[in-house]
Parts: sequence; structure tokens; C-alpha cells
Amino acid sequence: MADYFKEKVVAIKPAKDKKISQILNDMRKTGFQGRSLAEAAEVLEAMIVDKDTTILFGYAASLSTTGQWEIIKWLIENHYIDILVATGANLSEDIVEAMGYSYYQCKPNVDDEAFFKQGFNRYYDLFGKETDYLEMTELIAGFIITLDKNHMYSSREFLHLFGKWLWKKGIKSIVAAAAENNIPVFCPAIIDSPYGDAALIAESKGFHLILDGVKDYVEFMRLSENVKDTAVVYIGGGVPKDFIQLFAVTADLLYPDRKVPNRAGSQIREGVTEEQYYPHKYAVQITTDSPQWGSLSGCTFDEAVSWGKETKQGRYIQCYCDATIALPIISHALAERLNVKREGRQFGLRFK
Repeated sequence: MADYFKEKVVAIKPAKDKKISQILNDMRKTGFQGRSLAEAAEVLEAMIVDKDTTILFGYAASLSTTGQWEIIKWLIENHYIDILVATGANLSEDIVEAMGYSYYQCKPNVDDEAFFKQGFNRYYDLFGKETDYLEMTELIAGFIITLDKNHMYSSREFLHLFGKWLWKKGIKSIVAAAAENNIPVFCPAIIDSPYGDAALIAESKGFHLILDGVKDYVEFMRLSENVKDTAVVYIGGGVPKDFIQLFAVTADLLYPDRKVPNRAGSQIREGVTEEQYYPHKYAVQITTDSPQWGSLSGCTFDEAVSWGKETKQGRYIQCYCDATIALPIISHALAERLNVKREGRQFGLRFK
């Protein structure tokens, strides 16, 4: 008979000067999403200290406007991320603050028509100035026209060059920090953001930017060479999650023998021996999406086992929580527990 009485629930006792990591330790002995959040922090810590693991980080939605972008920078600077995949919004809207401008708090029931007339753009209970947003977009356009109009860029190549350009200007955004730390950044849906708007501005000035999605995918999948284990972290879901999940199951298609060079841990399916699967060893997702609607954002890691993206032998946890609650708590706990810069993989050096 299973030992159902092995782990008791322990009531949390408030205490003065208790650290966040200690609070999470207490939450680990409770239930619901408090326990899941504590388990997520544990799995994150495990993947960071595992020297054989490559960490891929998916950063979805439009969270940079909510004050989360400095956390992503901190993760990059400590090499707790080896490869970043993000939405264009997250990789551009942080630039507004990096330029010295701000976002502001408001009530979600404000007069939106009045906001429109005054030039304010609302993000639920936050807003920013359209003039600041446009200046950020013009900044990107100014960079675009410095590029080679005859070259086809991957999003990784484009964002690396842009990051270096921003860093020299003292605009230390996410992509700038990534470029400085040799962390490759991919943005599969980059046009659906101020980067697409900036490309239109550049087009109006006679510069046609060429971004190659296939080149992007090839560059991303080639990073799987010489990798032993992988860990994935998803803040939200969407395109970044799907793009990263495929790292486990489609990289083999690049090679005639369907084997990723020097990649460890391959698995095969019965009757489908020509395909190689490399399921992630660790997986963490912070999401508010439910699985029953069929979206990838809400897809469970258990379901992903059937695709070969995760494995029952791995460590994975999904926490159903607002990322603006979970991300600050988890990152501060990691800072308390680890307090060390990880060596990291520095995949960006492969492209030099």
C-alpha cells in the first residue's frame, strides 16, 4: 500500500525578518499554487546548478511594461539563461525605460477615450506615453538603416547587432545585456511588435529589411549540437514556448542520418526509428492558461510527454499564477539561495 501519510501539510507561521527563500520553503509544505510556486523555485535552482544542462528561457506576452524586464536582465547577467526566446513586445517595450522614460500606474476602469486623446496607451492597470513609444520605435528604425540591405538576417543576428548598438549608446535593455553576455536571443514573431513598425519606417526611407525565418530556425536548431541535457523555463506560453519545445523533437531533421551531432540522451518511438527525440530534463512554466481549451500556452508537460518533448523521468512543474507575482518571488529566492554567477554556455560565441 502506498505511503499516503509520508508528507504532512505544515501550517505557515508568520515571522519577522523571514527571507523569501524561507517563505517558499514553508509554502512547499502547503498546497495548491503556493506549493507549485515553491516547487518551481526548486526545479529552477536544480537546473542552474546542473553543469551539464543548457537552459532555454521563453518570455511571452508583454511583461516588460510591468517592471519585470530588469529580472530578465539579472538572469542573463548571471548566465541563468543560455538561450532566450521572447516576443517582440518584451524585447522592445523595455527599451522605453532603458532610454530613461517610464510607464505609469492607473486604474483599469479609466476613461480610455480620454487616454486616446491625451496620447496614452493602456496595459490593463498601467499606461505609457505614445510619444515615448514612438521614440523607441524610431530608435529601432535608426538602427535598421545602418544595416546591410543586401543581407538576410535571422532574428538572432539582428537582435545581437542591435544589442551591441544599444550597449554602446548606454541603453542597457534586455537585448543589450544579452549581446554583452553572449546570450543568443531569438524572436520568431518579431514583426508583430515595434520591430515591425520600425521596419515600415525604414521602408519609408528606402531601406528594405530582410529577416529570414528559416535561417532563424536553422540557427536555433544547430545550437542543439554538443548539448547533453536541456532545461526549459516558460513565463507565459505562446510562440516562445512552442519554439523552444521543438528544440527537443525537430533538430534531428537538419541531419541526413536524423541524429544531432554529439547530442546525448536520444530516444526513439516504436515503429518510427528514423526520428530522434531529446526530451527536456527540467521544465518550469508560469502560466494562467488552462489545458482544456487546447492552446499550447495551457498544454501540460504531461501531454508533452506524448510528443517526446518531456519525459516522465524528468523534473517538471507548472504553476498557475500571474507572472508578475511569481517571477519576482522566484528570482529573489534564487538570489538568496545561489548568490553566484553561473558559468553558462555562451552560445553566442558560436556565431563569431
